[in-house]
Amino acid sequence: PPSPAVRNFTLNFTITNLQFTADLAMPNSKKFKSTEKVMYYYTDSLLQKSSIGPYFTGCKVTRFRSGRDRDDTGVDAVCSYKNNVSLARFDREKVYHELSTMTNGVTKLGHYSLEKNSLYVNG
Repeated sequence: PPSPAVRNFTLNFTITNLQFTADLAMPNSKKFKSTEKVMYYYTDSLLQKSSIGPYFTGCKVTRFRSGRDRDDTGVDAVCSYKNNVSLARFDREKVYHELSTMTNGVTKLGHYSLEKNSLYVNG
């Protein structure tokens, strides 16, 4: 049988207690790399617990962006999963609701606080 295709979806959210600094805009900076690692740790563990968990292959932060307030940082990531016969279809609403529940209604991601209406899942 053909190997399952890898598909992507985007994940966006805003952290309200991570001050955006110029080095977060530079993918090669120490600050970008260390913050990215923390994001992987949190987003991967949540997505592994979601309905796409068995097919989930990981996320990559594409950028950090400045938010409305000084302490806001937006996170844009591209996540991947293996499209598999047993995964009927990627249900972005379901994944959104699961992530929303796991982040206390889009308020907490580990030690970060989230802007309540900032979570987007698009696939």
